[in-house]
Amino acid sequence: MPPASGASGTLGVVPLLVVRHADAYPRSHWEGDDRERPLSPGGRRQALALSRRLAVFGPASVVSSPYARCVETVAPLAAAVGVEVATDWRLAEGAAGEAAYTLAESLGDGAVLCSHGDVIPALIAELEARWALDLGANPKFEKGSVWVLHRPDGRGACAEYLPPLSRH
Repeated sequence: MPPASGASGTLGVVPLLVVRHADAYPRSHWEGDDRERPLSPGGRRQALALSRRLAVFGPASVVSSPYARCVETVAPLAAAVGVEVATDWRLAEGAAGEAAYTLAESLGDGAVLCSHGDVIPALIAELEARWALDLGANPKFEKGSVWVLHRPDGRGACAEYLPPLSRH
């Protein structure tokens, strides 16, 4: 983990943090618009744990899918570091990995992106190809997990997967 100043441990830059939203109420138990489906009680605990875990990185921006479950996942983190949660449809469910990649590139270092189980693998695949990352044989994308990604800087790029701290 990087020090509290937000400086990176290995490559000298603040990493890009890609968060999969925390546990939400099941689709089968939600009758309203899926975009408004909130976090479950366990998901709210995951969001608080993520806030404590990621605040030490000192993110400069927090950008989320506009879906409630994503915004709720990163809202405690944004509050802890004193930034607003911005929303962007390029992180919404069903968005293309290339669109999410374009967003990630435009934000620069120190950004947190929160998205869905279909977008995160596509985004990570784009980053893996374009940044020459080694994600290992079977990358994971569990709810409430984080990919810590260090951009290429002449010495290479690196990625680290942080599994959820708490289970729902």
